Formats: sequence, C-alpha cells, structure tokens
Amino acid sequence: MSRAPIPQRSDYKVFYPIGTRWADNDIYGHVNNVTYYAYFDTAANRFLIEEGGLDITAGDIVGYVVNSGCQYHAPVAYPDELEAGLRVDKLGNSSVQYGLAIFKRGEQSAVAHGHFVHVFVDRAADKSVPIPARLREALAGILVAASE
Repeated sequence: MSRAPIPQRSDYKVFYPIGTRWADNDIYGHVNNVTYYAYFDTAANRFLIEEGGLDITAGDIVGYVVNSGCQYHAPVAYPDELEAGLRVDKLGNSSVQYGLAIFKRGEQSAVAHGHFVHVFVDRAADKSVPIPARLREALAGILVAASE
C-alpha cells in the first residue's frame, strides 16, 4: 500500500457509483489492481458521454488513453459498494489529464487514486484534434486549480 498522502472525497468534483463484481476479486481475496483502471475508465467515459456529449459509437472524435497510473491505499473486495471520484487536473488543447479516486461508499478517504490522460483524435484520420467546445466546457467545469 502507498505511503503518499491519501486523497479525500473533497478533492474531487464528480462521483459515480461503482458496483464490485465477483470477478473483480483475485486469488488473494481483494479487487485486483488492474480492475481499478477499469473503474477509472468507466467514470471518465461516463462523464464524457453524459456531460460532454461524446458519441462513443458513431462520433468523429474519440479519446485514446496515452498515460495512466494508480496508487493503492487500502484493499476492497466484492461485495463492497464503491464510488469513483473524478476531476480534471490539466486541460490542454487536445488532451486532458483526469484525477481519479476510488472510495468505499460514504467514506472520506480514498482506497486508491490515480490519473490517466486522454488525447482526442479524429476517428477516421487517427490524428489528434482540439477538444470540441461542448466537451471542453464540461471538462473545464471540473478542472481543479494547480494549488488544490
């Protein structure tokens, strides 16, 4: 487990419920480390779809994950009820870095936290493009100041 400062619920702007599944547990009886990345991906993409209007099936623009990381603070296991906290740490021209954390439902301290970076690309050309206006506006709404 990490010795880094443990993020708190107040450090994040948006929350989504995450239901654990039996298959999330590994042989050691807790949620496997790679599963946290799926939780992160689910939270960020839900925000992009619901708040930013991203059309993941037929839209011209898609987001590619180009970097990610996670630090673990405490184990969780099925059937724990979790919540994913989401914020934007950096908003560039064609990319965004999300800050994410996983919390047991109702708890203040994260069990894990991390980041990932999306670069937005034109689906057909496979080239990076500026973040569309509606999506940029949604992302800017959960941007945290550098000092937070």
